[in-house]
Parts: sequence; C-alpha cells; structure tokens
Amino acid sequence: MTRGVEGNNQPQTALIVRPKGAGQNILERLSLEFYKLTWRTPLHSGRLKGKVPLRLLAVPHDPLEGNSARGQALRMGKFHYQGFEQPFDGLDYQKLDLPPSLTDYIHRFDWLRDLAAATNRSDGAPVAAQIADAWLIANGMKTREPAWRVDNCAWRLLNMAAASPYLLSSTDPIYRSRVINHFARVARHLDQSAPRAQSHFAKTVGWAGVVAASLLLPEGKIRRAVGEDGLAESLRITIFPDGGVVSRSPIQLMELIGLLSLLKQCYVAQKEMVPDFLAEALARAVPALLGLTHSDGGLGAWQGSAHIASDRIAALVAASEVRARAHRQALDWGYQRVSAGKSVLLLDAGPPPLARQSASGCASTLAFELSHGAQRIIINCGGAALVGASIPAALAKGLRTTAAHSTLCLNDTNSTAILAGGQLGKGVAEVGLERRDIDQATRIEASHDGYAKSFGYSHTRLLTLRSDGMELRGEDTLLPGAKPKENVTAHVRFHLGPDIEIVPSDKPQTALLRMADGSNWVFITAGGILSVDDSLWVDQNGRPHPTRQLVIAADTGKGGIHISWQLRHLG
Repeated sequence: MTRGVEGNNQPQTALIVRPKGAGQNILERLSLEFYKLTWRTPLHSGRLKGKVPLRLLAVPHDPLEGNSARGQALRMGKFHYQGFEQPFDGLDYQKLDLPPSLTDYIHRFDWLRDLAAATNRSDGAPVAAQIADAWLIANGMKTREPAWRVDNCAWRLLNMAAASPYLLSSTDPIYRSRVINHFARVARHLDQSAPRAQSHFAKTVGWAGVVAASLLLPEGKIRRAVGEDGLAESLRITIFPDGGVVSRSPIQLMELIGLLSLLKQCYVAQKEMVPDFLAEALARAVPALLGLTHSDGGLGAWQGSAHIASDRIAALVAASEVRARAHRQALDWGYQRVSAGKSVLLLDAGPPPLARQSASGCASTLAFELSHGAQRIIINCGGAALVGASIPAALAKGLRTTAAHSTLCLNDTNSTAILAGGQLGKGVAEVGLERRDIDQATRIEASHDGYAKSFGYSHTRLLTLRSDGMELRGEDTLLPGAKPKENVTAHVRFHLGPDIEIVPSDKPQTALLRMADGSNWVFITAGGILSVDDSLWVDQNGRPHPTRQLVIAADTGKGGIHISWQLRHLG
C-alpha cells in the first residue's frame, strides 16, 4: 500500500492502493508440493531422527487465557469447540473427519490451555496424558497434513511446552519418552518447513516455533540464530508499519499477538533478553488491535472476525504486557477510529487484502460500525472466518459479501468480487481518504473505485461525528465516470446491533430506534426509500443471532445517486 501525507492540525489525506503481484510463483508452489511428498519417504524420516533430549531446558509461563467451559468438557470426555462436540474416547486421530477449526484445535493442542483453566495439575494430568498419548501414537511418527502443517506444529510445540507439567506428570517411561521425542521431531520438522510455508503468516508462526525450540531444547545456538533471522524477516513482511497484519484480519492479528506473547515467555523462562524486533512487533500490534475496539472494549466485526467481547481482548492485551492506546487511524492497516463522548465510530478505509493473504477476506470497503457506551448501534454481520456448527460454508461466504456490511451495495454486486473458489478477485483497487477535525466534530470522507469498471461509478462516503457522540451525519454518493449504467438499484445498508427495537413511525423516511438501556435514537434519510429487513450478527463463539437492518434503496440516473442520512440521540 502507498500512503498520502499526514499533516499536524491539517486535513489528513491519503490514497491507499491495493498492492499488486502474485503469491508464490509456479516454481515455488511445485517445490513446496514436492517437499510435502518427501514427508512420506525415508528421506524426511531421516531428517527428523536424532538425539532424544532428556528434558526441556525450561517451562514457559502461558500468559494466554484458557476457556474453562471447554476445559470442563474435556474432563467429561469430549472436545467442545465452536458449537461442535466430539467425544475423544475411541477417536481416530489419524483421520479426524471433523470441521477444520476443530481439527486444528486438536492438532495444535490448544485444548491443553482450556484444561488448565478448568482444573488443577493433579486432576488434569491424566486427561492430558490420555489425549496426548492417543494422538502421538497415531501421528507422532507419521508426517502428514494437517497434523504436521507448519502452523499446527509450531503452536503444538509451544502449547506442549507451556503445559508440560500436565503432560509429563505420568510415571510411564515409554509415554514420557514419546512426548519428549516429539518435541525434538517437531523442531527438526520446523527447521525444514518454516522457510517453505505457503504464506508469510504461516512462515511467521513456523519461525516462532523454531525459536521456541532453540530456547527449550539442548544445542539450540545455531537454530536460534537462524530462527530469529527468519522470524524477524517474516514479521517485517507480515506486519504493517502501523501494526496491522497484511490480511487485515483482526482474528489473525489476535493470533499473532498471542503467539509472540507466548514466545516471549520462552525467553523469560531461560532468563534471556527478548529481542528488540519481537518486542517492537508486539508494541505495534497491540495499538492496532485496540484501534478496532468499541466503547465497550469489545472488537468490531471486520474481515471475517466476529463481535468479540471486551474481556477476551483485555486478557490478550494483558498477556502481551504492552500498555498502549488505541490507534486513531492506521492507513496501512486500513481502519479509521473516531472516539467522541461515549460513542466510537469505526470505518473500513482500505482496499480488501489480496487473495493469497486471507482465506476469509471481505468486500467491506467503506463499511462502518457505531457504538454508544455498551450498545452497538450499527454493525457488520461478521463471523465469516468462524466456520463451525452454526456457520456452514455457504453462510460464511454470504457473510463476506458487501451486503453483509453497513455500506452501499450496487446492483446486489460485491464491491470486490468473491470468486467461486472463495478467493477475492478484482474490485476495489484504490481508496481515497481525507480526515479532518472541524467545529465540534470529526469529518471523514472516503471513496473507492470498486464499481468503476463494472458500472461506471465511484462510491464516496462522508461521515461526520459530533464531538459529543450524539449525532452521526452521513452522505453516500455514486459519482458517474465513463459510461455509467442508469437505472441500476443501489442499497445502503445499516445492520443494527443486538436488542434494538424499531418503533413504528408515521414518517416514511424516519425510523425510531429504542436501545436495550431504554434510550432512543432516530434515523432519518433524505433520498431513496427506507425499509426494514432481517439481518444477523455473529458472536465470538461462531453463533449467529437474529437482528434487523435499515435499508435505503435508490436507482441511478444521469447524475448518479446522492443519499444523505443522520442518526441522532433523542434521550
């Protein structure tokens, strides 16, 4: 992305350009696939052989918060994740015919953290050993995906190390040897696989595993030097200068913060200095994440993420040990935040990520969310990345569309194409932005070219939030360019937050909104026809909840479309 120039006490302008270029070239992809084929040969098995360490050199403290409800489910003999339940007694760990999210949860040994949150070591250790031994017998000596995928391996190594008191409480010498040997085999696998990972984010996770192994296993001096160099370089590419990740996904940024926070504890456990590049990456990432939080401290729904509660965000920030304020704006990361009184306005002011950078990227350019105190007023549906028991793949694809976000959608067409295979295609290439503080308000004007080639229009959105947070004014304009198509219907959607009642009004261009706390807001539009439709929002556990949406419909003419609206607090 290229950026404009920001000035102090002056209008801040930028042109954010979607980067071009392909992902891995064909030779790199062929090389990766050939490398994976070697996993089944004696060649790769030989790479993983070596001296078995007697023990771990240190046990890192796990700063990440576990889920006690999932931990209690483990004590009852079943995995419970995003609505799925799977008894683990008799489960075939060689062929987990389970949804990808639950499969990764098992292969990463994330469940160890949840078990620790629900019980003490003496009660939890037998459960941990039962699951771990069955998994190791099935997968420990057979290198295959997804169990041995780079990111799953790295997380498994870190999680097993942090929970090693649970895993190694058994007196069975064969089982204990199997666990310790697995650390060594995973480390050697990551040595080979981290630099070959398919995405820069996967490389980052893989290199973090290499560095952790260098700190926790014997003879790690050379591995540490190589791993730290690889991690520093992959972080440089994965994280924008303003702290966001190139996928623009808050969920992926949360994973990165958790990963680096746990890796940092490996240095602490060994009484080693945390490298500057790691500390600096965390120091940049945390403010970027906080920049997408609402007035209640919870996370908005952007690029596949769901509406995540404030306690989960607070626990992650505490784990990072970074004290920082939320970013007001992040041009590379692509989000704008305005805090006024008890209100927070969030705006997606960047092009969507490239297809190779995100599997759940959304066509959400110029969508916004608004909250006041604990009440989410205008939201996006969210949850496209949380495919699970309640979010089937077909619904997840729908949640990525422009219509699932609070923005303008022309002719029921996405501003950036979502291809049949799920990748993001052509559409928004440039976003123009101007932000300024005016008399007792903040004004943001942004535009995108997502409909320029297909329909001949550019979309401009103007948002003005009063400094007391009690009024938001907006204008949505379709400006005609070359050969604009007339009589095409545009819909400007405003998905409403939970527990908002729409009170009937005798004015067709007006909607009265009654909040859960009893306060009232009024929505008024000039231009177009206002109607009400069904909608939904997705919580952090991947569960959809019904809600409503306000929709303004208007047809294009020779001059395009201009729709103005306002949302005002009544008391």
